[in-house]
This record gives sequence, structure tokens and C-alpha cells, in this order.
Amino acid sequence: MTMSRARVERVLMTTDTVGGIWHYALELARGLSEHGIEVALATLGAQPSADQHRSALSIKGLTLHPSNYPLEWMSNPWDDLQRAGDWLLKLATDTRPDIVHLNHYCHGALPWPAPVMVAAHSCVYSWFEAVHGAPPNGDWQRYHEAVDHGLASADMVVAPSAAMLSAIEKFYGSLPNTRVIANGRRSAEFRPRNKRARILAAGRLWDEGKNVLALARIAPHLPWPVRLVGDARRPDGRKSHFANVEWIGTASSRRLAREYAAAAIYALPARYEPFGLSILEAALAGCPLVLGDIPSLREVWGRAALYVKPDDERGLANALNGLIANGIERQAWGVRARHRARRYSAARMTKGYLQAYGDLLDSRAAAHLSDFRREPVKGLG
Repeated sequence: MTMSRARVERVLMTTDTVGGIWHYALELARGLSEHGIEVALATLGAQPSADQHRSALSIKGLTLHPSNYPLEWMSNPWDDLQRAGDWLLKLATDTRPDIVHLNHYCHGALPWPAPVMVAAHSCVYSWFEAVHGAPPNGDWQRYHEAVDHGLASADMVVAPSAAMLSAIEKFYGSLPNTRVIANGRRSAEFRPRNKRARILAAGRLWDEGKNVLALARIAPHLPWPVRLVGDARRPDGRKSHFANVEWIGTASSRRLAREYAAAAIYALPARYEPFGLSILEAALAGCPLVLGDIPSLREVWGRAALYVKPDDERGLANALNGLIANGIERQAWGVRARHRARRYSAARMTKGYLQAYGDLLDSRAAAHLSDFRREPVKGLG
């Protein structure tokens, strides 16, 4: 007898409110909503902004559950993370999800009432190796243990690129049930407009993984201004100033879409970028891409981008000046990037997660059926 495929009706999902994971979570929740699936979205790290509240609550079937609980990479979070775990388990009791989808690691080890998926978007150990050439010191051992336990306890681990999945298994060991599901965005939200003579990048200036600082340093040697979206403050709180750099600061999704639409080039010479939603958004808006030459970005963008070694600032300047000087070539690279970006659609991402959720439910149902068949029948014989 063949079992019918299990139906997912409710998902409990966690998200950070800072950076790409927030946009990823809302994009996926919107896609799940179109399939009649309700999403309880629990936030960690910081309270959502008013704009984030509005965006989340515009999605049919999504309920927002905000908190101030920290994430595992933050400073000394462990007592608060235990309280966050109690809160999340209470949410699971109240919402009765069919799937628990965690976009962080440590709570994968909780006694959840439903199959657990952990999505590996980034991690401290792979970041350190990419940026500093070696893993972090022993101060991060407790973090490693928490991530390792969460990953090992999950029913499935998902990553947005094969490079990220490989990094996770390098630092935390082989995992029995994994898959790669690429991130996705809706192309209608990011359209090319009249391009202006400017270069755009998005990321905090002092994030050594994004390596936006390299772009700021070469800006005086470029004929076009560099516009940077993100925090320009140093770790000590002072604001940095570079010639030929226009600071935008943090921007709403709508503002950022306008910046992509107007930019003639998008540059991100990243040392660490497991997938890169900002790159995808810029490509959908028709921006030619100049990216860090790292395995994850090669995997995602193939021949649709120009690559430079993250520490080669002269090479970065040469690549940008070459595109600036040749409008026909610049347009051709923009077309290539947009064509490649269309394969990373929100619909494709949603389909991948629906398949993964269904497989998790089917595996759970099959395990229960197997246990039932092994259970002796009392009162007979």
C-alpha cells in the first residue's frame, strides 16, 4: 500500500531582523502563503522596525512573533538563548506547526513536536577562515558546541549554496540529511531603469567579509562615484569618510530597489558571501556584477559576473574602470547578470522548500509506521 504525501499546513520559522535573512524569510513566507501554508515568524536579534512590521503583516497567513533574544554569535548569549528556547517551544505548543524551520543553529537541539529543518546561511567559523585564513580561537568553543549540537539534532540541514554546505560539514562534521536550495527573489520588485553613472555596493563598511572597505579605498581612482548602502561607522562608533564615496546609510527595501535600478554597476569584492541576496537583487535590476573571486559566488553566478581577488584592489579598480569606459560591454554584462538572476526565482525557492518539507513529513510518517509494525500486538496468541 502506498502512503499519500503528507500535507504541510503550518510552519514555525525563525529569522534575524538584520540583513538578508529577514528578506529571505519574508520571501519564502510569501511563497508558502500562496500555497495556503500559514507561517508563524519568530524574530531574534532585535525587534523588527516599523517598516519590517508592515512588510511582514502584509503577507496573508503570516503571524509575527517578535523578541529581543540574541543569536548564538552575539556576545555571551547563553542564558538568554535558554530563555529563547523556552519561548520558542511555547510558540510551537500554541501554533502546532507541521514543520519547524530554524534560520539559526543552537535551538535545533530542542525537543520539538515536529520535524526540524535548520537552514545554514553563514557561520562564525567559515567566516573567520574566509576573512582571516584560520578558524577563530578557543573563545568561540562554546559557540562551536552549540552549533554542532543544533546541526546534529536537525532532521534536515539546508544551505543556499554547495559551497556553504561544504563549509558547514568541514567545521561540524558530515550530516546525514542535507540539500542545497538556492535563495530566490521576485524579479518584478527589481527592474532596470535609466542607469546613471554610479557604482553601488551594499554592506556594513567594517564587515570584513563583505569587504566594502576595499571599494571605498579605490573610489578616489574612479571617474564615477561609489554609493554605499549600509552603516559607515567604525567599531569605535566614529563615522568614516572617503573621497568620491556617497553614503546612503541603511535603506528601506523600496529605496534599495530604486538604487539598484539606477546603478550602472554593482560591486561587492567579498571574501565571504554564502549566496548574496543583494547581488541577486542588483542583477535582477540589470546591473553588471564585479564580485569577489570566491567559490560560492563562482557557483552562483558562473560566467555572468566579473571576478577579482578580494585583496587585489588594483584589479578591482581596473575591472570597474574597464566597464566604465565601455558602455557596450557594460550593457552586455548587465544582460548576462539579469538572465542568470532569473533562474533564482522566489517560485523556484518555494518549490524547493515545499519538496523538503514534504520529504520531512513523509520520513516522519514512515518512521512512525515502521515503529507501529514492529510493536507487538497485545492480547493475541
